[in-house]
Amino acid sequence: MSDASEAPVLAITGLTRSFTQGDETIEVLRGIDLSVMPGEIVGLLGPSGSGKSTLLQAVGLLEGGFGGSIQIAGVEAARLDSHKRTLIRRDYLGFVYQFHHLLPDFNATENVVLPLLIHGATRAQAEARARELLSALGLEHRLTHRPSQLSGGEQQRVAVARALANQPALVLADEPTGNLDEATADKVFDELLRLVRDQGSSALIATHNERLATKMDRVVRLHEGRLM
Repeated sequence: MSDASEAPVLAITGLTRSFTQGDETIEVLRGIDLSVMPGEIVGLLGPSGSGKSTLLQAVGLLEGGFGGSIQIAGVEAARLDSHKRTLIRRDYLGFVYQFHHLLPDFNATENVVLPLLIHGATRAQAEARARELLSALGLEHRLTHRPSQLSGGEQQRVAVARALANQPALVLADEPTGNLDEATADKVFDELLRLVRDQGSSALIATHNERLATKMDRVVRLHEGRLM
């Protein structure tokens, strides 16, 4: 983890989000303040419905309608237009979801190669990086297998490799092992943390699993839209 004199990779100030249902306004996020420093892995702990996914969607610039400030790598990102938000996601962020969201017609290597090509890597560079990551995750014998030929744990390992392919400044993970059995979840989670630390990225990882949360550098708790 970096020293406190460095600027945060992520700085959220006064983040709010509400939805209207009929005559009722539902406050999902109620003034969130949170910073993540370079190299820091922060656990976002809370039960289902506490707002974890909504917070990650905000930080990931995946939808609008939020109040407050979101700074990513020193850039005020909350008010950017759609094109500039896409560039921020491409250049600074990596995503791991509970469901792997792999492209079914592409094999493991191709699923990891794609974001590298979008980022500007040559085909040779992209394939070398994909093989490196997949091999580090124990998938060197699965490089040409499509998602339907992989186990749940293997699919999620490919999703981890894809998220880390461009060495993002910040990895956002939403219940990244929530669909796996306990033993597989532990292995995939440990591999995710190892690779994030090895490449010096930061991470904000949402989970409801207290045991997994203890493996992170710091834990914040979200309860009814507020950080506790």
